[in-house]
Amino acid sequence: MTSIRIEVPIADETIKLGQLLKLANFVDTGSEAKQVLAEGLVSVNGDVDTRRGRTLHVGDEVGFQGSTAIVVADDDDDYFDEATAGDDFDPERWRNVTFE
Repeated sequence: MTSIRIEVPIADETIKLGQLLKLANFVDTGSEAKQVLAEGLVSVNGDVDTRRGRTLHVGDEVGFQGSTAIVVADDDDDYFDEATAGDDFDPERWRNVTFE
């Protein structure tokens, strides 16, 4: 069996283990996640974990059937957040700008 390591970006600071299993394509459904967890087939940072609601953070590693999913921060900057824009940002100046 070939070992696969994938990075799973998350938008928030945390994600639940059951959600990560689906996001990493280790399972297709929540009920399947519940089953593989109950069978002790999932490890978090090297230790078997059976809690679907376990909170994972950036840097945690989840193992399943020889594959590893690493939780990483989603650095996708495809959106604009006015609250975190530079101090010189003037929302009125850009409010009605159209791009062709």
